[in-house]
Amino acid sequence: MAEPVSKPSLLFFILIFLFFSSTSPRDLPDSTTTTTTILDVTSSLQQAQDILSFDPQTQKPSTNTTITTTAQSLSSSTLSFSLELHSRETMYKTHHKDYKSLVLSRLYRDTARFNSLTTRLQLALEDISKSNLQPLETDIQPEDLSAPVTSGVSQGSGEYFTRVGVGNPARQFYMVLDTGSDINWLQCQPCTDCYQQTDPVFDPSASSTYAPVTCQSQQCSSLETSSCRGGQCLYQVNYGDGSYTLGNFATESVSFGNSGSVKNVPLGCGHNNEGLFVGAAGLLGLGGGPLSLTNQLKATSFSYCLVNRNSAGSSTLDFNSVPLGGDSVTAPLMKNRKIDTFYYVGLSGMSVGGQMVSIPESAFRLDESGNGGIIVDCGTAITRLQTQAYNPLRDAFAKMTQNLERTSAVALFDTCYDLSGQTSVRVPTVSFHFTGGKSWNLPAANYLVPVDSAGTFCFAFAPTTSSLSIIGNVQQQGTRVTFDLANSRMGFSPNKC
Repeated sequence: MAEPVSKPSLLFFILIFLFFSSTSPRDLPDSTTTTTTILDVTSSLQQAQDILSFDPQTQKPSTNTTITTTAQSLSSSTLSFSLELHSRETMYKTHHKDYKSLVLSRLYRDTARFNSLTTRLQLALEDISKSNLQPLETDIQPEDLSAPVTSGVSQGSGEYFTRVGVGNPARQFYMVLDTGSDINWLQCQPCTDCYQQTDPVFDPSASSTYAPVTCQSQQCSSLETSSCRGGQCLYQVNYGDGSYTLGNFATESVSFGNSGSVKNVPLGCGHNNEGLFVGAAGLLGLGGGPLSLTNQLKATSFSYCLVNRNSAGSSTLDFNSVPLGGDSVTAPLMKNRKIDTFYYVGLSGMSVGGQMVSIPESAFRLDESGNGGIIVDCGTAITRLQTQAYNPLRDAFAKMTQNLERTSAVALFDTCYDLSGQTSVRVPTVSFHFTGGKSWNLPAANYLVPVDSAGTFCFAFAPTTSSLSIIGNVQQQGTRVTFDLANSRMGFSPNKC
C-alpha cells in the first residue's frame, strides 16, 4: 500500500501545476528580451500646450555666441566656434489656436520639404543639365527668372535658426539652417517682393564688402539655375512647396559673434522671395556642395544639437568642434556621385524592442547609379523610410504595443494611440543600426509624438515610394549630430547638448 503524500509535498506539486498552467506558450515572452523605454506623456502634452502660448516678445532672443577662440579671422581650419540655435516656434508667436492645427501645418510643410529633396535628387539621377533648367535669355529682368509658381505655404519651411552678421559694418540676422541646401542667401533691398522678417532687410549699398559675382566666375557656373544681366550673375532657388528666392549673386563678409568674419562668401541677394522662412532673413546652406557655408569655411567638421521643437530652449551649431568621443555612436558618412549636397549615412538595419526587424538590406543601400540610401537632414522633420522598410518597422512596433489603445490615423501618421489619462507608458525601444556595428537607441519622445492636446500620440515615421530615405529632425532631437567631414564619419551622441 502506497504511503500518503504529505501536505507540504502536495502543496508543492499544486503550485508547480498552477505555474505551468498560467504560463502557456502564447503568454511566454519572446526568446529575446524586449528592451523598452519610458514615454513621459504628461511632459510631452505640457510642452505641446506651452508652445501655443509662447510669446517671443516676452523673452528676448539671445544674441550671444559661445566662442572658443579670440582670433579675428576664420581662415584657419582649426578654428572652432559655436552659434546658438533656436527652434521655429520660438522666433514668432504662432497663429494656431490649437496644437493639432500646429502639427498639421508642420506636417504640410514637411511633406513639401521632402518632395523638394526627392525631386532634386531625381533631376540629378536623370542627368538633367543646368542648361535645361536655366532661362535661355542672356539679358533679362529678375522677375523673368521666376518660373510660374504658386506658394502653398504662407508660413515657410525653416525649422531651426541661428544668428550671424552679414556685411561691413556687420548687421545681425536670423538665418535658417539647412543641411539639404548649398546656397546661402538673404533678402535684400530694394525688395520687389519680400516676406516679413524679424530684422531689417539687408541693404547691400550700405556694406563696403558687398561685391556682385560676374557671369564668367566659378561661383556663377556652380549654381544649378542662373542667368546673366549686365555682366552680373543672377541666381534662383526653388523649393518644393512653390516658394522661391531670386536676385543677384554676390560675395560678402559673414561674421560669427566675436570670432571674426569670413570674407568673400558667395550668397544670393534676394530681391524677389516668396513664401519662405517667415521671421528669418534667409538661409545658410550646410550641404556638401562647393557653394555651401561648410565648404566656404573649409570646415573639417560641424555638429548641431536640436532641442525639441516644442521647447523654448536653445541649442548650438558648432564648427570644427571637439573630435568624436568614445561614447559616440559612429557611422560611415558617404557621398552620392550624382549629387554632392546630401549627407548619406551607412545604415544596415533597424530594431524594435531590441529585436532586429526583417528589412531587405537593399532598402538602405546607396547603389552605383545614385539610387537608394538614407541621408541625415536637419530641415526634414519626420523620418521617411522606403515602404519595404517602413511597413515591417511599423508592424513590429504595433505588435509590441497591443496593450496601448489604438485610435485613428492623423495625416501621414498611420499608427496612433489614445494615451489620454496616462501619465507615462512603457514602449519598445526603436534603434538605428549602422554599418560598422554601432546602434543608436532613440528616446521614446523621438518616435511617439503628440498630435493634439487631448492625448493622441502617433508613431513618428512615414513611408515613401521614393528611393531616398531621410532621418529627420524629430528623431535627432536631444542628440549631438556630428558630421566629421575630414574622416568621412558621422557621430550621434545622446545628451551631449
